[in-house]
Amino acid sequence: MKKKFIYLTLFALFAIGANAKVKLPEILGNNMVLQQNTKVKFWGDATPNKVIAVTVSWSNGKFQTQSDKEGKWLLWLPTPPASYENRKISISDGEKITLSNILIGEVWFCSGQSNMEMPLNGFWNCPILDANETITNAGANKGIRFATIAKNAQFTPQTSCQGKWQVCNPETAVWFSATAYHFATALNRALDVPVGVINCSWGGSKVESWTNREILETYKDVDLTTEGINKVRDYLRPLLMYNGMLKPLTNYTIKGFLWYQGESNVGMHDTYAQRLAKMVELWRKDWGLGNLPFYFVEIAPYEYGEGNLGAYLREAQYKSQSLIPNSGMISTNDLVESYEAKNIHPRNKILVGKRLCYMALANTYELKSVECHGPEYKSMEIKDGKAYLSFNYTQNGFSREKGINGFEIAGTDKVFHPATAITDLNKKIIVVSSEEVKDPAAVRYCFRNFLIGNIYNSRELPMVPFRTDNY
Repeated sequence: MKKKFIYLTLFALFAIGANAKVKLPEILGNNMVLQQNTKVKFWGDATPNKVIAVTVSWSNGKFQTQSDKEGKWLLWLPTPPASYENRKISISDGEKITLSNILIGEVWFCSGQSNMEMPLNGFWNCPILDANETITNAGANKGIRFATIAKNAQFTPQTSCQGKWQVCNPETAVWFSATAYHFATALNRALDVPVGVINCSWGGSKVESWTNREILETYKDVDLTTEGINKVRDYLRPLLMYNGMLKPLTNYTIKGFLWYQGESNVGMHDTYAQRLAKMVELWRKDWGLGNLPFYFVEIAPYEYGEGNLGAYLREAQYKSQSLIPNSGMISTNDLVESYEAKNIHPRNKILVGKRLCYMALANTYELKSVECHGPEYKSMEIKDGKAYLSFNYTQNGFSREKGINGFEIAGTDKVFHPATAITDLNKKIIVVSSEEVKDPAAVRYCFRNFLIGNIYNSRELPMVPFRTDNY
């Protein structure tokens, strides 16, 4: 009996000691990147009503808070300007833990479906352009760090998720998001600061997958009962990715969002722009850091089947920019090969990542010498059996005068025919015509599921697909 009492006493003392040690979410750990020149959140669990003390290697200050009755705590830490110097952070409520190899720089949050998730390693039968060379040279990018969040579907909002920060080398980079990696390396070279990326993606997920219950309850076509959600394939389920993967990360201080999604919402173009805008509004509210930039990728050409449902979704994506403040879309209409018509994962993620970087550099970091928009349709004039089209973002003209692919023209019969398009470089317009259409009424450019364009502005940014009609 006496031995049993001793064992119980020792067990109780051990349990008290174990509970005393501060516990951090996995996203707060060694190798992480913290956002520069701001205050970042630090949070975790500890013994209830216990003082939490934090020290940082870049400051002589000591930062304190107290855990609540449930042991939860949160405090803000000031960060210095970016540098490649390795930093340390110590946290203690009586027993100290230390985090090391921390960099201060720029942090971006990436999300979406499989084209954002797709690693440098590629998917089965879906390679990544120049992957072997990129992976081989990954060790040169000492300032790049990645945290890839594990897939986790939950019916209720979670406070933690799996996803450790990793340094960049050939062994780790092979599983980094290819799009995010090329964004990060381009940003790192442009700004010469460390770049951290949190990749929180799930292949096949819909915009509704990354939205909370309160918003989804207003969508009549979304069944949020447990039975209704379980009837849907796991990667298409609403709500669950938001609860299990995104919500636990909203305390982590970031610079902005990158989004590559839309393929699973093809056929739902009537609601997509509004729902994407509501999702972004929710995310910004969750992070509480103001109108964080939201840059996203137009879905690539792909044979979706009958009709032009892919084109309508791209149009909805383009329109969503007007609904989402501080946002921007990059076009990928030219970043596919003809043989990729049935491949929803085109291999060229290099220019996808770089174009996202151009958007961030021009708008967020205000490098005005960098352009980020290709030609975008502005207006049309019909004259002498031809359509004369004007565009934005063509102040220095176009990339070619003739041999332009992708234009179609229709008369009042609404039947579209392949068209000849030539540029008038002096007037910075494109003239479109067809012998089949004597009295033009509408013009379209690459407004099909799969149609690759080949015209750019002077910075080699592609023309965004469009239509002048509403047929």
